[in-house]
Amino acid sequence: MGIELHHLRGFLTLAEERHFTRAADRLRLSQPSLSRNIKRLEEQLGVRLLTRTTRHVDMTPAGQRLYRQLAEILPRLEEALRPDRSGEVLRLGFTWGFPAEWAHAAMSAFERDTGVRVDPVRRDEPLAGLDHGEADVAIVRGQVTAKGVRVVPLSEERRILAVAANDPLTARRSVDWTELPKLPLVINTVSGTTQLDEWPPENQPVASAVCTNFDEWLEAVAAGRGVGVVPESIASSHMHPTVVFIPLGGAPRCLLQLVVPRHGAHPLTGAFITLAKEAVSSWLDRSAK
Repeated sequence: MGIELHHLRGFLTLAEERHFTRAADRLRLSQPSLSRNIKRLEEQLGVRLLTRTTRHVDMTPAGQRLYRQLAEILPRLEEALRPDRSGEVLRLGFTWGFPAEWAHAAMSAFERDTGVRVDPVRRDEPLAGLDHGEADVAIVRGQVTAKGVRVVPLSEERRILAVAANDPLTARRSVDWTELPKLPLVINTVSGTTQLDEWPPENQPVASAVCTNFDEWLEAVAAGRGVGVVPESIASSHMHPTVVFIPLGGAPRCLLQLVVPRHGAHPLTGAFITLAKEAVSSWLDRSAK
């Protein structure tokens, strides 16, 4: 049978109100939608449940019988379908530079709306543990080429140059992207947002130091092993006493996105994505003022 819960809920509400407009208001439906639901229910059951006049709605004997049974069964069924989410957790993976400005707002809204706790999980891997089942949703910067995942774009960030405090470049107001092939570059090969293949093979920077996580990368820059390139937001959240950040002109924007499994995703992934988009939009609006 093609009977669904909203058909039964509509009939029960209409039987209590005896008025289409009032019942539709309670259900937050339009009156035509409610009428179609009642008609569909009657067609599926093959009996008339209601008699309608211009002013009144009355139940037929079949309608009275169905109402008595639904009044007892439907509340119990809806209670059984209401999930117990106590102890449920959504794991939010990240590699470095947790974007607290919008992520905390999204986490708070999600926990308030769903009752499910969000736990940040740091993994120094390209997909922040998502591909190993250690995260349900991952915050990832830069290009994502992995298969079996869905990428949800959130925003784009400007890039900046990181240099040691005693580097002569600190006297500059800005550095251009085209100058970087002439400079020694510190590369984070695992979770970094800037790799050598962003330049043509004949004009690539020299990788003066190769690291596998952000902390090693930051210390290599601080020690003067070379310069580094990161998203602009890192300057405010990862200050280092001997690292200076300089505007970088002409650099390609760095993508910021959420990544989720294409199959077998957490049931509440969609809800978190919606709230994350709203939080990022609000954060960008505030940043633009």
